Amino acid sequence: MDAPTTQSTIYIGLNDADTRDQKFTTEKYISILKNVCRSYQVAFSVHQIHGGYFHEDGRYTEENTLSLMLLGVPQETVVEIAKDLCAFFHQESVMVTTSPCAVDFVKESLD
Repeated sequence: MDAPTTQSTIYIGLNDADTRDQKFTTEKYISILKNVCRSYQVAFSVHQIHGGYFHEDGRYTEENTLSLMLLGVPQETVVEIAKDLCAFFHQESVMVTTSPCAVDFVKESLD
């Protein structure tokens, strides 16, 4: 069993902070996200999700969201990536969750 590590997930909504509409295709946002991860030299997984939430003023919004999962990336780097994506995607904020996890690589062969 491998040593415990940290899993961080950055949730980035795709609706623009000002217009409250998605300006570009989801694929365009994924392309930007991939370039950011490449520039930080981090391995990642990305998932497309759809969700809803309430603003502080009570307005309800639904939007497409990207969930970026990072394993074993230092917290300072996670925060820098989150800041970049928040700015590039023109968001009020992005959400970051972090939790410990165990990682196992299972291998098997039919030989």
